[in-house]
Amino acid sequence: MNFEDEEEEFDEEFDEDFDEDLDEDLDEDLKKPSSDDLVTKTPKSTISPEPKKISVYLMSTIGPGEKKQKLLMYTGYKIGDIKETVANIFGLDPADFHLSTGGVTMEEGLTLNDYNVNDGDDILLIPASTAGQI
Repeated sequence: MNFEDEEEEFDEEFDEDFDEDLDEDLDEDLKKPSSDDLVTKTPKSTISPEPKKISVYLMSTIGPGEKKQKLLMYTGYKIGDIKETVANIFGLDPADFHLSTGGVTMEEGLTLNDYNVNDGDDILLIPASTAGQI
C-alpha cells in the first residue's frame, strides 16, 4: 500500500469540491445588490422644495422688554434678506443680531427651507457677541 497515491487522489477530490464551491460563491458575489441593500455614507442632496408662504413669529430680547412680531414670508427667502427686514421692523442694525431657530444660528447665505422652518415656528433675534471687542 502506497500512501502517496491515496494522498494524491484525496487532494484531487478535495480540489474539485473546493473549486465547485468557489465557483458558486463567485456567482453569488457577482449578482447585483438590490437598491434596498445599498447603504451610502454621503448625505442626500438637499433639493429645496418650492418656496411656500408661511407665517413665523420673530422674538427679540434685544433692548428693554421682549418683543414679538408675526411676519409672513416665503421659505425661499435668504436669511440675510430677512435680517434686513427684521432690523427695520425692530429698529435695529442687522450687524447687532443673529437669527436663530431650533437652537441653531442661521447663516445669512442660506434660506428658511435649509433650516426646515415651518408655518408657526419661532425665530429668535440673538444679540451679536461683542466679547473681545474694545
